[in-house]
Amino acid sequence: MFALPDLTYPLQALEPVISARTLLIHHEKHHGTYVKVLNEELADADPAGRTFEEVVRMATQLGNKRLFNNAAQAWNHSFFWQSMSPKRDQPSMKLSSAIEKKFGGLAQLKASFVEAGAAHFASGWVWLEVDPAGMVCVRSSHDAENILSELGTTPLLVCDLWEHAYYLDHQNNRRGFLEAWFDSLANWTLANSQFEAAHGHLAAWRHPLPIANPVHG
Repeated sequence: MFALPDLTYPLQALEPVISARTLLIHHEKHHGTYVKVLNEELADADPAGRTFEEVVRMATQLGNKRLFNNAAQAWNHSFFWQSMSPKRDQPSMKLSSAIEKKFGGLAQLKASFVEAGAAHFASGWVWLEVDPAGMVCVRSSHDAENILSELGTTPLLVCDLWEHAYYLDHQNNRRGFLEAWFDSLANWTLANSQFEAAHGHLAAWRHPLPIANPVHG
């Protein structure tokens, strides 16, 4: 079975952009429920030896919507927590060069990222990724959609567009949330590592492996 990954920072660490209350509810209730239902869906299967990424791809191949929704949402949330850091950092020289080539600079990337997220209709995610051609790009995805099944595509960062991610702190001002998120919380250390992985120099981030089922007796 899979466990809900612990956060790597205190609940208060992302304030004022994301309050401790929002983070607690989002992590333990929303993310926790996805993991719980995922494990229920896998109860009759044997995920032993399967990575989380393989489970998501398996659900896609099987056309199992309930399994996919919960597995993909759980993976997206885990990557979202990794995509944030209370420590301010910057894109590496290599990533900065790629951003400059595609967008014209970090300010223009921010504008594209925020616009993609703010203009996205209803729930979903906004991604900074490397496409199969090796170019950085921005796009949004609906509901539980992610990019694990797309060969050659590597996520660098993701921000949650579901209302529970920001409504307690920003109400209906999704644009304001995205602007503050990009400026204060975007984890460029992760993005730099993922960018290197996209070009074959490092291993990409992977969700924690399943844990052994507890023995009752």
